[in-house]
Amino acid sequence: MNEIFSRNILIEKIGKEGQKKLNNTKVLVAGLGGLGSGVIANLTSLGIGTIGLLDCDKIEKTNLNRQFIHKYCDIGIEKTKSAQNWIKNYHPEIKTYAYNLKLDEYNYTNIIQNYDIIVDCFDSYVSKFLLNKIAIKNNKILIHAGVSEFQGQVTTIINKQTPCLNCLFEDIKNLNEYEVKGIVSPIINIIASIQSNEIIKIILNFDNILKGKLLTFSLFNYKLNILNFERNKNCSICNEH
Repeated sequence: MNEIFSRNILIEKIGKEGQKKLNNTKVLVAGLGGLGSGVIANLTSLGIGTIGLLDCDKIEKTNLNRQFIHKYCDIGIEKTKSAQNWIKNYHPEIKTYAYNLKLDEYNYTNIIQNYDIIVDCFDSYVSKFLLNKIAIKNNKILIHAGVSEFQGQVTTIINKQTPCLNCLFEDIKNLNEYEVKGIVSPIINIIASIQSNEIIKIILNFDNILKGKLLTFSLFNYKLNILNFERNKNCSICNEH
C-alpha cells in the first residue's frame, strides 16, 4: 500500500501518518457524472479507503464528453456499476459501496451515516439542495460544487460553522430543473480537483479550507474569485438544525 502512495507520503504535509488518515476515511460521492468522475479518480489515486457511489442513472452517449471513468462499451449500464468497475481496476484494495437509487427525504438514513464527508457532484438543483438539507440535519461535512459551460464553483459546508447552500441561493423556485446546459470537460476536471483537494485539507486538518467562502472560476477568461458569504439568519435549513 505504501509503495502505491509513496509520492503522497513524500509530501511533508502528508507523510505516513497523513496517508493513514486518508486510507481510513470514508467518502460518499453523490452523483457519478462529470464531477463524480473527476472526484472518483482523485480519491482513488489519493488512497481514500472507502468510497460510496450514489446515482440512479445509466450511461448514455451524451455523457462521454466529460464523464471519463465511463466507457463507450458501458453505455446502458448503471453508473454505479461502471464506477465500481473503474475503481476496482485502478486500485482493488479500495472498498466501494454502490447505491443505485434516486436520493429522497426517506432513503438516505442508512447510507450517509457510514461516511465522514459527502461530495456534491449532482447536476440537479433539486438534488443539490436536498443533499444540503440532509448534510446539515445529520452534521455531515458537505463539499458542494456546480459547473456549467466554462464556469464552476466550490464551497465547503459544515453545520453550525458555515453558511449552507440555502443561505447562498435561497430562492430556487424559478430555476429550470430540466434545462440541459452545455459543458466542457476541462472545467469539470478543475472543479472536481478543487473538491478533492478540500477533502485532503479537511482530513489532515489544514486551516485554509473554503469555509464560508465560495470559489468561482471561469475557464473562458481564467478568472478566479473567492467570495466571503455569511449565514442567513432567516435560513430555514440552518435555523431548523
